[in-house]
Amino acid sequence: MNKKIILYYKYIDLQSPQEIKAWQEELCATLNLEGRIILAHEGINGTLCGSFEAIQAYIDTMDAHPLMNGIDFKESVVNGNYQYFPGMYIALRKEIVNMGKDWQEVSYNDSGTHLTPQQAHELIGQHKDLVILDGRNYYEARVGAFQNAITPEIDNFREFPAYIDDNVELFKDKDVLMYCTGGIRCERASAYLQAKGVAKNIYQIEGGIHRYVEAFPDGFFRGKNYVFDARVAVPVNDDIIGTCDLCESPYDTYTNCRNAKCNKHFIACPTCINQLKNACSQTCFTLLATHQVPERPYRPTVNPALE
Repeated sequence: MNKKIILYYKYIDLQSPQEIKAWQEELCATLNLEGRIILAHEGINGTLCGSFEAIQAYIDTMDAHPLMNGIDFKESVVNGNYQYFPGMYIALRKEIVNMGKDWQEVSYNDSGTHLTPQQAHELIGQHKDLVILDGRNYYEARVGAFQNAITPEIDNFREFPAYIDDNVELFKDKDVLMYCTGGIRCERASAYLQAKGVAKNIYQIEGGIHRYVEAFPDGFFRGKNYVFDARVAVPVNDDIIGTCDLCESPYDTYTNCRNAKCNKHFIACPTCINQLKNACSQTCFTLLATHQVPERPYRPTVNPALE
């Protein structure tokens, strides 16, 4: 039996995130949902997995809530035989996505102009001097990105403001189109760029990559859409834009080093996976072979959640 995964967010002033947390804990437990929800005074950010009926009940309950109605829930159908999250995790944070900037200082209210996937597609096709800026981490962009996009070499979203500060001239007097997985990071990332006052116009894709590839699976986005569950990355088209970290052959499936102390997230082709038994390097392979480090389970298949 298949399941559904939903991705959603809503920026909204929450006076009492603790009360929302208690409500969400009870709701998710009743519906037997798995996933994670982040709550802050600036809003809610969630990714959940459950049966079709449970997910629909969750959406209906949220829509009936005076603060949570009108959310754009992005849905994916997945194989029900796998566990995509280790359980249910609900946390209170200062930000619903960790940008490292006070949510009142860099507010979603100052975000760039939202474009529908259709509008974004037309803009990319017609605008020869458009700057396309990826708002995600570099490891996400390694396996899938918009053609000719700038993909900042950052490991986490907290590094994005510093990237903008160091490269602000790239956007001077330019029209800039920003994108991320589902739209949430662009809300404040575009506001941060907006505050610099250098770009001519700043746009963002409404619903992010998820909504764009639904409308244009063979459009300007190529490769895979990186997601934060057991699927790791979802194929959008047949393009392979990544390379194996060990042999540099074209490949785009991530794994984690079997050395538990290393746990590096890396791309490895099946040949290299099997040769080094899920180690990210010869060094880690030797440490594992000589039992000098604790190990994660060896998986000869690269990503069973995609099988």
